[in-house]
Amino acid sequence: MKETLDIGKSIVFEANIQKVWDVVATTEGINSWFMPNDFKQELGSEFTIQSPFGPTLCKVMELDPPNELTFFWGEAGWKVSFKLKDLGDKTEFTLTHTGWSEPDEIIPGPGPKQTNAEIRNRMNNGWDTIVYEGLRKVVEK
Repeated sequence: MKETLDIGKSIVFEANIQKVWDVVATTEGINSWFMPNDFKQELGSEFTIQSPFGPTLCKVMELDPPNELTFFWGEAGWKVSFKLKDLGDKTEFTLTHTGWSEPDEIIPGPGPKQTNAEIRNRMNNGWDTIVYEGLRKVVEK
């Protein structure tokens, strides 16, 4: 049985933890670097991310302001975590995207039907751009 590796991205931002939290855990903040959404900062709340392939339902699973936000994303069983570590005038941000199934399994949801491995690789590259460029630009301005 082959395993599909989790996605992990970590970066230190030149911004305090509250500024980073406000960007990664509010509707307006998430919209500024990720995708349009109707996120609510409430444990157990459901929200929708408007992906390029259509709306995707999510659910807040862990909420520990300003240190962690974890949510389930879509029908495939993905779990995305944003963890923040206070470094004074800087913040360490770690994104983890887990819940990947077998590499050859077709993933349900909006968009073209692709294997788990294909989607994981595309999303890994996407998270690079989203975190290291898009999120950095918003929190460090």
